[in-house]
Amino acid sequence: MFQPFTPASSVPPESKLQTYLNTMQPNAVEDGNFYPDTPPMTSSEPNVLSSLSVDLTGKTMNPDVGQFNNALMGRMTHSLSSPSFNQYPVQATQLVSTPFGHFNLDVNNRMPRCSPQQSPLLNKRTCSPGPKDYSVPSPSHEQYLPSSAMIQESVGGTTYFYSQEETNPSEISPLILPDVSLYPGNPSYIEHMRLKANAPSFFLPDELRMDILHRHSLTLAEANPEKYPDLPTEVDAYHKLCPLESPTGESPAKSTTFGYVTTVYKAANMKTGVHYCLRRIHGFRVSNTKFIAVIDTWKKLQHSNLVHLREVFTTKVFGDNSIIFVHDYHPAADTLMNLYFNQPTTSSTPTPTMNGYVTGYCQEVEGLSSCMPPKTDLNSLRQHAGLLPESLIWGYIVQLSSVLRTIHAAGLACRAFDPSKILVTGKSRLRLNCCGIFDVLTYDPSQHNSKQLVSHFQQEDLMAFGKIVLALACNNLNAVKRNSMNGPLELVSRNYSADLRNLILYLLHQQTRPRSINDIMPMIGARFYTQLDAAQMRSDVIENELAKEVQNGRLFRLLIKLGTITERAEFNMDQSWAETGDRYLLKLFRDYLFHQITEEGRPWVDTAHVVQCLNKLDAGVSEKICLMARDEQNVLVVSYAELKTCFESSFNEILSAAIGPKPHP
Repeated sequence: MFQPFTPASSVPPESKLQTYLNTMQPNAVEDGNFYPDTPPMTSSEPNVLSSLSVDLTGKTMNPDVGQFNNALMGRMTHSLSSPSFNQYPVQATQLVSTPFGHFNLDVNNRMPRCSPQQSPLLNKRTCSPGPKDYSVPSPSHEQYLPSSAMIQESVGGTTYFYSQEETNPSEISPLILPDVSLYPGNPSYIEHMRLKANAPSFFLPDELRMDILHRHSLTLAEANPEKYPDLPTEVDAYHKLCPLESPTGESPAKSTTFGYVTTVYKAANMKTGVHYCLRRIHGFRVSNTKFIAVIDTWKKLQHSNLVHLREVFTTKVFGDNSIIFVHDYHPAADTLMNLYFNQPTTSSTPTPTMNGYVTGYCQEVEGLSSCMPPKTDLNSLRQHAGLLPESLIWGYIVQLSSVLRTIHAAGLACRAFDPSKILVTGKSRLRLNCCGIFDVLTYDPSQHNSKQLVSHFQQEDLMAFGKIVLALACNNLNAVKRNSMNGPLELVSRNYSADLRNLILYLLHQQTRPRSINDIMPMIGARFYTQLDAAQMRSDVIENELAKEVQNGRLFRLLIKLGTITERAEFNMDQSWAETGDRYLLKLFRDYLFHQITEEGRPWVDTAHVVQCLNKLDAGVSEKICLMARDEQNVLVVSYAELKTCFESSFNEILSAAIGPKPHP
């Protein structure tokens, strides 16, 4: 039953509606009823509610309350609408304006609390809104202009008010920004990409979401104290240690790269809570601390393909003299060795497979060329031989050469350029790990010609780089362990381009003059632009996914505030606080958001309806909605601007009580 606001004398003092009316007394009150401060409609305007007839069969009519009297209809500036994008009809006579929106509905047969059949999301896809009527000022425009921005003029006894922008048309902005902040959909350059079918439009793709959640889970994982009873609780400024490598036996073996027993942990900084990777070198005693200058140089390096070194310190918490290298932690990362050259054996393939390539595919490396079919279709040839795509290998070359170039330009050398020390994150992102460790382990203070020594190590980096590229091209780590490279190079010549073969030859063969990482740039050629284009396209996709989550986060904060206000048991010793005043209005709005039903009495679940209403609430638009109590006895017609005022004042009241001084008992 729709009823106007009646005088306070006719409303019981304990009514929730009366508490709301008391808070709105400063507003315009005429003939005992509450009306918004809007100009009356002229007699020529159509009576949009004259055709409404509400079936009140079975209910007792209150003789003191009228149904939408003429005074109420004369003060409605626009029709009441439920959330729908179809609010700009071309022909107004085809639609009926009701408290349920602009729909061709039979109001007499419609339940009073049911929702519109049309979803805002469906209307957005199927309906094209017409030009918006900007005659009614939005709360975000003229309503909040300072008084100095308005000009007053009296003509013939009539006072006119207008803004300064109206006096100078040249200063009027050519753009009218929307009042509502929402996600506009995929940009055209994203919409026409070859994305996966059935990808979600307003949320993260499942693959990306699961990858992020998996990384978060690994970051928060903790060590089982039953399996690691001797694990220390704290190491210097780090705690929550969790081993990242599975134990190989009772006593750990020495690292083939460093020559010491090493253990890798994940730990969190006690001051910042940031997680890092701690690599412990067992039984190492520092005899000279002059290597700190080299460590400071490593700490200043910044590169997207480098696992950065953050700190080096010694400790005896493990019961011996250990040195700890603190690097950045990349969850869910795997090594190049495990990914391509160390696949486990299965019952069907007793011989270890190398990413689809069986080690014993041909007995002799020199005879690999005779085992291969003629050079006709390179794609089928690589698939038959279990070889990697050339585009993937060039992508790895671009990344590794880029980080080597940065390291060598800083006067340093990696010295740990090994497949077991190269991390793979995501699908094809490489990161060079364990840099700077050799500079500490092999530091010699008596070495005077350090630049010549660094140049020698840089040449070794290039040699190791060439071996890794050759191993990836052959998909076999044994190809670089033989004295003769003729067989593996012949395999590369048969399956890949001449540029890849020339790059491998340049990196592996000794020359009279020192080689430089910059010399391979002509061999990479235009393939560098291919990698750059792929990286920028992925950046566009990720940025678009971020744009979705920006709006989702804003709406989530609105829901937090709304949940903090509604259904509160008591506030400042007042148990009826959540049921009176502005809070009662927000409670009705909460029901309008989530608790509507269809004509059949079923719950109406529509995410687009919730999103659109929250966006309008956040913007405080002037559009009005009809809120009804659960007992269907009270009906309030309010605008989103009024709801926003109630929303902010209620939350600020709670926030002031939460952070304010402690009340005296």
